[in-house]
Amino acid sequence: MKVSTIAILVTVVLALAVAVSDYFLKHASASASPFANRNFVIGLLITALCTFGWVLVMPHLKLAYIGVIYSLTVVLSLCVVGVVFFEETLQPSEWLGVGLAISSLLLLYRVA
Repeated sequence: MKVSTIAILVTVVLALAVAVSDYFLKHASASASPFANRNFVIGLLITALCTFGWVLVMPHLKLAYIGVIYSLTVVLSLCVVGVVFFEETLQPSEWLGVGLAISSLLLLYRVA
């Protein structure tokens, strides 16, 4: 497997880890003391660990490419987290946005 392919996969995994971190931070934000609870600490630790991963990935991919993959992965995964775990609903226009995000990711993958 090429180094760039591995770097792309690691970027996706790191973005998913950030979404998991955001799950814990969302729970922490609903607390009376959001900075003094277990969920905040877990979210903070996951985010900090991801930072080390970014430093390892960045030499192998262009920053713009990392940004696109990261952004789309986080947006899509947070939509899933919001709908599945927090019972949020998406309006039709938001579903359209999700579809366009998936389309852009597919186009990016085919071009790369």
